[in-house]
Amino acid sequence: MGALVENGLTGSAISNLAHQVDAAGLSAAERFGLLPMPNLAWTPEIERETAHLYEKVKRVMPSVEWPVHAPYIKAINDLKRVRNAVILAHNYQTPEIFHCVADYVGDSLQLARLAEKTGAQIIVQGGVHFMAETSKILSPDKHVLIPDSRAGCSLAESITGADVRALRAKYPGVPVVAYVNTSADVKAEVDICCTSSNAVKVVESLGADRVIFVPDRFLAANVARQTKVKIIAWHGACEVHERFTAQELLQYRADDPGLKIIAHPECPPEVVDVADFAGSTAAMIDYVKTRRPARVLLVTECSMSDNVAAETPDVEFIRPCNLCPHMKRITLPRILDSLLYLREEIRIAPDLAARARISVQRMIDLR
Repeated sequence: MGALVENGLTGSAISNLAHQVDAAGLSAAERFGLLPMPNLAWTPEIERETAHLYEKVKRVMPSVEWPVHAPYIKAINDLKRVRNAVILAHNYQTPEIFHCVADYVGDSLQLARLAEKTGAQIIVQGGVHFMAETSKILSPDKHVLIPDSRAGCSLAESITGADVRALRAKYPGVPVVAYVNTSADVKAEVDICCTSSNAVKVVESLGADRVIFVPDRFLAANVARQTKVKIIAWHGACEVHERFTAQELLQYRADDPGLKIIAHPECPPEVVDVADFAGSTAAMIDYVKTRRPARVLLVTECSMSDNVAAETPDVEFIRPCNLCPHMKRITLPRILDSLLYLREEIRIAPDLAARARISVQRMIDLR
């Protein structure tokens, strides 16, 4: 709340004014104003002030890269305090974002729920567009920014609200479950959302013989193997996880019989079958941190391996690297730009957001 505090407003006066300006529909830029560009030179002072952060990432980042990142990291962390902002970083963000500027890290739903609880008025989403929408759905009174609005998702973009309405017409009375990796438009049309960790529980909670599951066909197939409920699947897929094959994982295992293979359930079922363990990003991270395998292969977006490796120096990571091009649109310069100019704000029509929140809240209430 930098601009409001500078104008001499505190306590309840700030709260009252915040409510008034939000009700007036002001953007973050209109409400908080712009700030000057900080100095981004690499200096001895920057080196000293960021040394503790480099300690977090030195296992996964060459020292030659740090002078490029550190000035941005210092500027971003300073600006967060001025803006009363927090940064949410998905597990697939790069280490300099995940470990050095993020206030909260996790999967998309974890981040949205943390955004809901924070007192910050500005949320910067280090992730893709549907994640920022989910944060806005759960925090309608906060300003949610995404550093690059082009950061999309092949899953979210594979289906629309109109597609869901067509499915309902084709299968009258059959409930619809949407993976949280969907747009607000889709969330507004379904009965309930799910995550990769609670999908089976959500499907079975509906008490139906058949359930429509959108948009991930591979997650749907993996869920179908764990329940008696018939799953009618949409044909979407994650462009990162669909590229993994059972053949390549079997070759890794043949080359290194002691290797532990951990897969995300967005992978094809035959990939999950080859793995020693399959689970959500949070479950994959927990597996590594608690079991500490000597060598591990995470079958998911490869920045997550870097982020976990930075915290588990005793574990060796084998990296078949499938990058998400959308996640990689989020960079330190773009986060800095977002905090300075408060652009790329997420706006969702209130009636659409209210309908979308129902399906998300039903899932939260079930957990």
